Amino acid sequence: MLTSESFALFPLQVWEKVKSKVKKAVVFMDDRCAEALHWSGGAASFLEAGARNVKQFSSFEACSENEPKAVFVVSTLLKGRTVDIIRDIVSVSHFQYCVVFTAVPHSVHLFANHVTAEMEGSPVFAQFEEKLCEWMGNMNYTAEVMHAPVVFAPISPQLILTPAFGSMFPLLSSDLEKINAKRPEKKKCAGLNEVDMHSLPVELQIQVKSLVSAVNSMFEATGTREESFAVGPMSRILAGELANHSQAKTRRKTAPNKASIIFVDRTMDLTGAVGHHGDNLVEKILTVLKPLPGHVTDVQVDMLELTSLKRTPHSENTVAPGCLAQTTPSTVRPLWEAMLTSKHKEAVMEVRRHLVEAASQEKLPIKMSMGRVTPEQLCSYVKLFRRSWEALESHCGLLQLGLATAQTLRHPSLARWDACLAFERLLLQALGDSDFPAVLRQLLPLMKPRGGEDSLSSRSRLGEDECGPDELILLLTYLYSLADEAHHGDAEEEEELEKLEQELMGTLTLVITQETELSPLVQKLTGCCNAEELTTERAHVAVEEMFRTLRGLGSTRDHLKQLRSVYTASDGVHQATYCPFLRQILEEVFNPDRHECPDIEHMSGGLTDLLKTGFSMFMKVSRPRPGDNPLLFLFLVGGVTPSELRLVKETVATHRPGTQVLVLSTRLLRPTDIPELLFATRRLEPDIGL
Repeated sequence: MLTSESFALFPLQVWEKVKSKVKKAVVFMDDRCAEALHWSGGAASFLEAGARNVKQFSSFEACSENEPKAVFVVSTLLKGRTVDIIRDIVSVSHFQYCVVFTAVPHSVHLFANHVTAEMEGSPVFAQFEEKLCEWMGNMNYTAEVMHAPVVFAPISPQLILTPAFGSMFPLLSSDLEKINAKRPEKKKCAGLNEVDMHSLPVELQIQVKSLVSAVNSMFEATGTREESFAVGPMSRILAGELANHSQAKTRRKTAPNKASIIFVDRTMDLTGAVGHHGDNLVEKILTVLKPLPGHVTDVQVDMLELTSLKRTPHSENTVAPGCLAQTTPSTVRPLWEAMLTSKHKEAVMEVRRHLVEAASQEKLPIKMSMGRVTPEQLCSYVKLFRRSWEALESHCGLLQLGLATAQTLRHPSLARWDACLAFERLLLQALGDSDFPAVLRQLLPLMKPRGGEDSLSSRSRLGEDECGPDELILLLTYLYSLADEAHHGDAEEEEELEKLEQELMGTLTLVITQETELSPLVQKLTGCCNAEELTTERAHVAVEEMFRTLRGLGSTRDHLKQLRSVYTASDGVHQATYCPFLRQILEEVFNPDRHECPDIEHMSGGLTDLLKTGFSMFMKVSRPRPGDNPLLFLFLVGGVTPSELRLVKETVATHRPGTQVLVLSTRLLRPTDIPELLFATRRLEPDIGL
């Protein structure tokens, strides 16, 4: 029987196609493909396959005369900036043989070039091969251009990400205004649910088609016959595109393995993504440690403690950083999966257990200690491995995960995680008892410049548990995502809300402008790299734009009929609680006593399905349900959090033990990713290399 592990092997198989061409070649790869490779064996696998070097895909790179072969691996269309970079590299090098792999299929290249007719062969790729020969300076040299869906990153057997689509995010009400602005009056969309594929900007259509083609390639390689379902406007477009994909229709006629795939918009539940209630170690690691340069998912782990070097202001760049992706040593994978899907305390205990067992196995002089796990304790275990080079090399993956855990546990900003969690719980209780302005007003006392005279304590003045701009933006997003759960009043309340928002905007602008060092989120929000170039006017414009987006967050589930809330109010006995949207979906799917949920929409893939839908109006015809098949895919459009992976695991174990569930998503989220995607990323104009 087909298992979720079979799909985690698919990315490795795709990379084998690329590796078959890299012998004696210099490989140039863009960041998105590099991140996918990072979780599928890394650059080392290319060197083992015979590559001479792996370089960044940049116009500033080139090769010497004794390097006649190049392989380019890109995630984008062969147009615009991508073509310019390839030409720049080829023109200043001495290549005689060039191979180009693009993650965008030929059919999408035709679409991007406004060709709608069916064409034999791959004329766009053939034309680019001729250009490569021209740039190499001899038409008799060899050039090959081909498609390879190198977009999947197998994070674990239960989670596959698509870094190339990390900026893709579901549509918002502010996007609807932009879409309607370009449409005739009679064809304007009344709501996001009316937006179809053809309403989207061409750039976003190309992204959707590329993503659907990649998913289809995975299903084709594994012989999967899927039923597509959707929850949310963007998911509806993706599921519909997959259901009607020409190659998918052919595949489904003969594919032996049945599966269901549910596309879910991240905007259906923003509360879970920005909240700090996820009791998960990896979520905290992703939040407090610096991202690995050029990567969306992985982080930098300081490896200095495995050396005898003294820590100085300049020692940070002396030793190359470690990371979370450990693809080679199979002994580390169970620990990584436990860290991903276990509670924080359980995961930390598991890290300690693995370190103790490894030290015992290597006969290192370890001192056992029970009770609470501390970062100092973990570091002392890690330092034991410095005594033996063989032991250090054998357990390098484990040591990186151990150091990541220790560095997270002792990180000063972790105190802010607990402070945010406490305040979120207070806001959650207040929502059921007060109107929205009254709840929102509770944020005002927090909005004070860090280290100011009004700070509550000397500890706060150091910024350890004091809310900065990032935390304030997260709390605002958390609250506005639950705005519809609060009591709603009359016109006076609306007027009060408007005045309060103006006050909040002014105060938040002051907080941002008085920061001495801008966080990555504030940099992206304001477009300023440092505090010196940030003016009050620029900060205020960014904050105003942010509030325009915030106002639409509470209505993202308004089009749903049943799953309209992620909040349960207090009943006097039990406290108010957050009810994860993903859990509600899984309970609908796996509970046999529940009727068909109208919000989980089945997307027809052909005439048979349309006939079934028509006949069901006047006779009993059973339509497909997501729980009918032995394998279920959940595709979270816009990202998934590590704590949601644990939620999926626990919900499936409770309601349908033994069912295979594989989570697909565009990225693994840390809380600050959501404000970045909401306020700082231009969703309707994605970077696709045009």
